[in-house]
Amino acid sequence: MADTATPSPVINPVSSGYRRYALWVLLIIYTLNFLDRQVINILAEPIKAELGLADWQLGMMSGLAFAIFYTVLGIPIARIAERKNRPMIIGLSVAAWSAFTVVCGFAQNFWQLVLARIGVGVGEAGCTPAAHSLISDYVPREKRASAIAFYSIGTPLGTLAGMAMGGLVADAYGWRVAFMVAGAPGVIFALISIFTLVEPRRQLAADIAARASQQISFGAALAVLLAKKTFWLVALAAAIKAFIGYGQAPFAASFFFRNHTAELAQLASLFGLKSAGFLGLALGLIGGTAGVIGAWLGGVLADRLGAKDLRAYVVVPAIASFLAIPFYIAAINLPSAVPAMVLLTIPTLLGTLWYGPVYATAQSIVDPAMRATASAVLLFIINLIGLGLGPVAVGALSDILAGPVGLGSAEGVRWALIISSLLGLVAFGLFWQARKTIREDMVA
Repeated sequence: MADTATPSPVINPVSSGYRRYALWVLLIIYTLNFLDRQVINILAEPIKAELGLADWQLGMMSGLAFAIFYTVLGIPIARIAERKNRPMIIGLSVAAWSAFTVVCGFAQNFWQLVLARIGVGVGEAGCTPAAHSLISDYVPREKRASAIAFYSIGTPLGTLAGMAMGGLVADAYGWRVAFMVAGAPGVIFALISIFTLVEPRRQLAADIAARASQQISFGAALAVLLAKKTFWLVALAAAIKAFIGYGQAPFAASFFFRNHTAELAQLASLFGLKSAGFLGLALGLIGGTAGVIGAWLGGVLADRLGAKDLRAYVVVPAIASFLAIPFYIAAINLPSAVPAMVLLTIPTLLGTLWYGPVYATAQSIVDPAMRATASAVLLFIINLIGLGLGPVAVGALSDILAGPVGLGSAEGVRWALIISSLLGLVAFGLFWQARKTIREDMVA
């Protein structure tokens, strides 16, 4: 079995200039996706205070409530995307999740907020499977990890925007207005997607178009995926990474609020801000910048090293998963807030390296006619385990360590973050195991 990747045939469904435009539009849409998804993290403490919530409830509304419908509906919407207009699906999805984000600002109790977050999840379910499939038709395989990594930059960018904007608006006008501001831009980009993005199936050569438009039953598609050991190893590894990332995200701000209260107030006053606004801006800028670099670097490394050895697509995220652990634990245990936030840039950068390699692997080991389905199944696994269970598990662990164990809320959340970071060892092992099968599965 050859170690090197074979370049895909030259297919030009769109021009190179239009391809760049489309990738930028999809990047902005995905940034809004994560802005609306993650803005709740910086708003967790004021929401908790006003609605009288426990940490497990914060975890539920930021994770499980969103993830259940997001993951379940992703697959049927992806099945539609295999044969229908993908830009239209993306545009309608943007409009739906943006509207429900605005509705979050009107919630009067926990369950109303949970229902609104479910609506956000329903809308966002239609975005990424269709976008991954669209990008995979726009670019050849040997550039796919870089292209999908570029799209995935929306994760840290959206998180940055959500943390910074959410904190500043919440300080000035309250957490309800922050939700409304977060949801507003989606209307514009819903229209841009519907009216300016091209469905490339119409431009592909006849034989390729026939394959891409051929309907494959879900059972047949699942049978193909079941035969790909690489897919399941990579999916589970990515799910563990998502469990860590999503599980820690809602409690990063809470950790700093509870452990560095006086220092945050002092730092915020220097900039004429309140603590929430300063922390949201600081965590957003530091984490967002590092996340963007990590996501971009992961795709570039995977494509360049993968041209020589396809195992690079899993070796890159494996090494990054292992190296992130000691840096994260060290940052969480520093006695001062500023050095802790600065050191967190390293595990944040390493924690986003897997985006491009993982999603590109899923797109590259299946037929074009089932790419959206492969992406949806991958996201189902990642988000059900990561987004659905991560925040609830970390929140519940924080409550247990704070109460029954008796550490208090400040130390409880610290140890919950430390313990969850150790799961990176499991992700490392799964990625490393995938080295044995990825060449055979991807070349086939």
